[in-house]
Amino acid sequence: MFIIQAFTPKNSFGKYLLGSLIIILASFAGQLPLTIAIAIKALTRGSSMPTTNAQLYRFMDQNLMLFLLLLSFVFALGGIMLAVIKLHHQKFKEIITSRHKIDWKRILFSFFIWALFSVATTLYAYYASPEDYEVQFNLNKFLILCVIAIPMIPIQTTVEELVFRGYLMQGFGLLAKNRWFPLAMTSLIFGCMHLLNPEVEEMGYIISLYYIGTGLCLGIMTLMDDGTELALGFHAANNLIAALLITSDWSVLQTPAILKEITKPSAGIDILLPILIIYPILLFIFAKKYKWSGWKDKLTGKIVFPVPEKVNPNSFNNEY
Repeated sequence: MFIIQAFTPKNSFGKYLLGSLIIILASFAGQLPLTIAIAIKALTRGSSMPTTNAQLYRFMDQNLMLFLLLLSFVFALGGIMLAVIKLHHQKFKEIITSRHKIDWKRILFSFFIWALFSVATTLYAYYASPEDYEVQFNLNKFLILCVIAIPMIPIQTTVEELVFRGYLMQGFGLLAKNRWFPLAMTSLIFGCMHLLNPEVEEMGYIISLYYIGTGLCLGIMTLMDDGTELALGFHAANNLIAALLITSDWSVLQTPAILKEITKPSAGIDILLPILIIYPILLFIFAKKYKWSGWKDKLTGKIVFPVPEKVNPNSFNNEY
């Protein structure tokens, strides 16, 4: 039911290409305050503009930098709403869920189960190898971080989920008339988008397997559960805990978190562990709780669209 919501008489894949452009342009507009702030600071200092991620974080206060980076996602959210409501003439809720209303209990359940796992594994890693970490807790900076991160990071993760697991999932479903193609394409694009992150330079392109695998897990959640609520909760917990609890000089978001990892990263078994073990366990928990069934059809089957009686049957194919 989730993908089928995109199947309306006047909708087309071409509109999703145009809508994606609208979202990208809105995101670029949201990056202007950061660009202006950097330019002003460079002029007042009489220095050159930073050209690398490391230079950028040394150039500006971490909390201010985080706020300005996340601001672009607020603009992007506006772009998504504009595309869905004005271009596709859909209700905004329809790229979030197929339910009558958003299920906040699902979002919160997914958030807390992944937050608990993230906190537990981070603390285990710290106590197992304390020499790999530096405690950098500063109350004033951390409180400012909380004020910025708690409302802004869920906006960032919501935008990513609504673009990939909502908007593009439905768009590729409309194009291919099946479920496996949008699942594969959104996972692949999600992984490729993260190749711009600075940790890729440190670990190599092997880290792309982790990003693609994460996108695949979130896509499975969305298709099996007929909505993005579980993916929204997972993604928000993952990024928020990372921002508040642990940071590093090579992470995409560098914050005044409680811990700082000081070792050089390497791509090892920890890249495959989530994909092969942790994510399947998480999907098993969700499957049991929400009584998922029909895995093959929901993940790979064709999309069958029932033609409404008021619509001319000749304007649709019965099978999409």
